Amino acid sequence: METFGVVVIGAGPGGYPAAIRAAQLGASVALVEKESLGGTCLNWGCIPTKALIHAAGVFAQMRSAASLGLKVGKTSFDYAAMVERKDQVVRTLRNGVKQLLAGNGVKVMEGTASFESRNRIVVNSKAGKILIGAGKTIIATGTTSSMPDFLPRHGRVVDSRAFLELKSVPARVIVLGGGIIGCEFACLLARLGVQVAVVEILEDILAVLDADVRRELRRHMEKTLGIRIYTGQGLENIAAEGNTVRGTVAGDTLEADLLLAALGRKPVTKELQIEKAGLRVNAQGCIEADEYGRTQVATIYAVGDVTGGPQLAHVATSQGLVAAENACTRHLRRNETCFPYCIFTSPEVGAAGLTEQEAGQKGLEIKTGRFNFAALGKGQAIDDHPAGFVKWIADPETGQLLGAQAVGAHATELIAEATTAIRAELTVTDVARTIHAHPTLAEAWMESAHVLLGEAIHAVARRAR
Repeated sequence: METFGVVVIGAGPGGYPAAIRAAQLGASVALVEKESLGGTCLNWGCIPTKALIHAAGVFAQMRSAASLGLKVGKTSFDYAAMVERKDQVVRTLRNGVKQLLAGNGVKVMEGTASFESRNRIVVNSKAGKILIGAGKTIIATGTTSSMPDFLPRHGRVVDSRAFLELKSVPARVIVLGGGIIGCEFACLLARLGVQVAVVEILEDILAVLDADVRRELRRHMEKTLGIRIYTGQGLENIAAEGNTVRGTVAGDTLEADLLLAALGRKPVTKELQIEKAGLRVNAQGCIEADEYGRTQVATIYAVGDVTGGPQLAHVATSQGLVAAENACTRHLRRNETCFPYCIFTSPEVGAAGLTEQEAGQKGLEIKTGRFNFAALGKGQAIDDHPAGFVKWIADPETGQLLGAQAVGAHATELIAEATTAIRAELTVTDVARTIHAHPTLAEAWMESAHVLLGEAIHAVARRAR
């Protein structure tokens, strides 16, 4: 039996960085993956969806080019070619991960891992069962799409992974779920001219965001993209037959060529047989880990989605690096607590730190400052009617930045500055006095800091009554 200092189970954005970091620290490392290197994010999530979203965005810009004084002939798209490009991007990045692992001396094992005991792992591969020893183990098995029992099992009812395998785009789609995945797909499809209806049982879409950000995004989705959004009620009487899917909501009958189920994800733990290692899952089916990535068993760590934390690839990567360092050194490091949300809707959304609604729930006093992209020179230069804004949330006494949200063009890039500022515990004054290049969209952070301080130059302050 071959024994490794560290065995990592799962080669997604939490697992493969953990394996590489452990190898860098001198450990002998085995990485077990049952499907493809890169996990859901690279193969069936973050990367392929963003490749399609980018293409759809370019197509939408072509269709509106006249507003910029540009003349474009008849526009069309080849969805099969878009899918092929998406697949090529995935193949390129997956090969890159393979080379990185090989370059760091990580042994990659293809197969399904399960525990025989806390320090012995069985890998079920095509060649048969292989037993390996593990000094430390890092579980990074992630999550998989949830397909509830009330949905009919039919070819016209798919999850996000199955949707990405389609070679043609349907004319009409019902998106069941108004979370991040559902709203991203809805905007992607609508920008390609697809008739889209989103049904969300909660009172609004994207509940993780503040109400003003949700309103801005929803207004654009409904009025600009033509997406029908139903909230506060579920889709009922769902039926699929032939090439059609039907359902009713709010007295309306919805009929489509496809129903995309975007109803969340569930942790992948069943095949692990963690009870043999002395572990158990919680009521949500997750493997609990502390702020250092440690589980109930001293030699076993867990990172990423499988722990029930934020389902974000970049959070999983950070946790994977922390777990590897804690498994291989004597210097304990805590998981990072400040991280950004990036939502690739139209317009994009970025968020970091505390939200206004979270502050209210905690009884915290806050002060906010908001600045619209429409008031920026760069905002007007790139769009006749620039949507969105950025917003700071700060402590009114100290001025420390506690949170930030952005909705509009390139919000997913802009949120990086805000995340750094919040993590570094900067104040509103720090940002207000930092010179930002002109003309840029990033100026909005400086301008919104000026607004918060009551010193706005490019916004008219409200007069006291």
